[in-house]
Amino acid sequence: MSGDAPPAAPRPPGHPAALADGERVLFIDRKGRRYLTTLRAGQDYHYHGGAVAYDDIIGRAEGSKVRSAKGTSLLVLRPTASDWTLKGKRGAQVVYPKDQAMIVGLADIGPGAQVVEAGAGSGALTSALLRAVGPEGRVTSFELRDDHADIAERNVAERFGGAPANWELRRGDVAEGLAAISCDRLVLDLLEPERVVAAAVDALRPGGLLCAYTPTVPQVMRLREALDADARWGHAETVETLVRGWHVDGLAVRPNHRMVAHTAFLSTARRLADESG
Repeated sequence: MSGDAPPAAPRPPGHPAALADGERVLFIDRKGRRYLTTLRAGQDYHYHGGAVAYDDIIGRAEGSKVRSAKGTSLLVLRPTASDWTLKGKRGAQVVYPKDQAMIVGLADIGPGAQVVEAGAGSGALTSALLRAVGPEGRVTSFELRDDHADIAERNVAERFGGAPANWELRRGDVAEGLAAISCDRLVLDLLEPERVVAAAVDALRPGGLLCAYTPTVPQVMRLREALDADARWGHAETVETLVRGWHVDGLAVRPNHRMVAHTAFLSTARRLADESG
């Protein structure tokens, strides 16, 4: 069965076009387990519930159900940004969707923003930043490790159907690279973010925001000490985000027994104007 020609870039959930050969899709089984795969004409998808023919999916509407050779049912959807993060290839630990959303919100990253990110990791946060800044904005990512940079390049290209024109990946130390950069947002996911504070204050325009993702309390302490030591930083704050799902079944409503609790602290600070006298 033939569908549309493969899209140049991944189609978002809810796109009116039928599912096409070459598209990335998400399978969800009856227990809610998720599988990210690529539709290939003439091929099958094999999982514990049996084989599913991709030809039975290509050309159908998103949200359709398909049966495997064993009679199990799979729901077929286009992946959301969260699905791309949680089911994509990994090198470094990814920044989870709850923290991606908070970083974008706390750092006020929107269309047209000029953002510097370090490090790129597996490209999950990079993708969220690129979506937030839009085509008029720009994201420059730094990554010291070549193996992480390679994975970030592949994941971002897969996510956007190629390397975005408004993204630059630099393989090197952000503390050195900031000397030649002027930006209005700086996002740090580093072991020692305090080491970047001195360079960051020169790269950020007055009024700009720094946001650091740090898993441990000692990291927060060192970062906040570095920020407090320089009068050009102000309005520093640190928060964490906890997400608790709820079980809802008619009148039986209760919080889930498991939750996404601590992943990292998020610290933000504003770059203040240089004052003399």
